[in-house]
Amino acid sequence: MGIVNTVLGPVPTEALGITAVHEHVAFGQHGWSLESDFWVTESEIIAAAERNIREYKRLGGRTYVDLTAIGQHRDVERYRVIARTTGINFVACTGFWTGTGVRPYFWDKSVEYLTDLFVKELTVGIDDTNVKAGVIKVGVSRGGLSELDQRIYKAAARAAVMTGVAVLTHLSTEAERQMDLFEGEGLSLDRVVIGHADAGVDIDRRRDLAVAERGAYVGIDNIGYETEKHPRVPWAQARRERLGQLLDLLEAGYAHRVAVSADADCVPLGWVSPPHSVAELLNRFVPDLREEGVGEDVIQQLLVTNPANLLTMRTVV
Repeated sequence: MGIVNTVLGPVPTEALGITAVHEHVAFGQHGWSLESDFWVTESEIIAAAERNIREYKRLGGRTYVDLTAIGQHRDVERYRVIARTTGINFVACTGFWTGTGVRPYFWDKSVEYLTDLFVKELTVGIDDTNVKAGVIKVGVSRGGLSELDQRIYKAAARAAVMTGVAVLTHLSTEAERQMDLFEGEGLSLDRVVIGHADAGVDIDRRRDLAVAERGAYVGIDNIGYETEKHPRVPWAQARRERLGQLLDLLEAGYAHRVAVSADADCVPLGWVSPPHSVAELLNRFVPDLREEGVGEDVIQQLLVTNPANLLTMRTVV
């Protein structure tokens, strides 16, 4: 079928199996390390990640995509260790979380500069390593798409066209504008996930259908962040409400346009998470789907087929 970049080298698409497309080993916003209550050692981060990912793998998971972007505590040497000790296919990303999360050095960089940066990390390696990113991360700043966000989106689209990888976004805010930016740079929307459509602060089921209709994937990728859990985070949604949101898409015939994941932090940096793990994708969400009568073929589509279609690098003409 094709290949996917992992931190230990390229793997054939057929090896991906069940895949979580939007996860984090350790995500932190700028300045988190100034708060000593959140200090953690490297060995503690690795141990927590190994524990969560091993449980995910025990339940059938085979591939883990970490969308911790540039400047948010991304560490490919850490990822290599975790990939080796757990046996998971571990995919890292290039890109930026949002313009809000971009370090000052990049604030005035051009679309061309950012494109070159992303392409370098996808084709040569991240930082000074030979670890190649497998996807691109972008996102919407608080208050909507900023001018810097838009430069990042354009650069991500250009890099995706040049390298054949997919782009996954943070937030579904201004979804139509996001898709316009991608298409304006020649990126087919079947290479895009409009993410966090299930974030409790921004639910819009008509928007979800419009995203799928245009050909992009709808990210139901906050699975496990539930209003029933404590502490409650702003992006939580009631467990049954999230399930209903997905069922709406399935009933409309869009199983092939949904990307599911948990967006769980193995080690939250600078914030407190409710109990949460990538394993919830398989030990809570999948049983909920079966209870609702969703067939095994659809579950396979969501967990295996859709991620494989997304992650497989397209041949560049």
